[in-house]
Amino acid sequence: MLHRIKHHLNHHLHKHTISFVHAFEGIYWAFTTQPNYRIHITLSIFAIIAGSLLHIKLYEWLVIILLITLGLVIETINSAFEQALDCVSHEVRSDIKIAKDAAAGAMLLFAIGSVVMAVVIFLPYFQYR
Repeated sequence: MLHRIKHHLNHHLHKHTISFVHAFEGIYWAFTTQPNYRIHITLSIFAIIAGSLLHIKLYEWLVIILLITLGLVIETINSAFEQALDCVSHEVRSDIKIAKDAAAGAMLLFAIGSVVMAVVIFLPYFQYR
């Protein structure tokens, strides 16, 4: 009985380990093939450096971390969505164009909101210096 439980746990642990490997492969793919993903990483690094130099408050850090995380998530989903649609067809199709445009629009809306929030967080630190 104990052997069976151990085997069951090892099986699930192996499945989850494989899932993590695939997830990291997906992140690596997005980073190495998607220019917008690298732009997001670069801007995120700038935000982290600015936050460190300006000694932003804890709640401001939480907002910045949330924005960075959500931006990477949305960009990753957008990239995966576009890749999947490319598998459906490479010809110009209005339905695929609409789907790709809408996914890109979601990322654009998030990016605009993130910039506004970053300005609200960082601007006061520059006004008092």
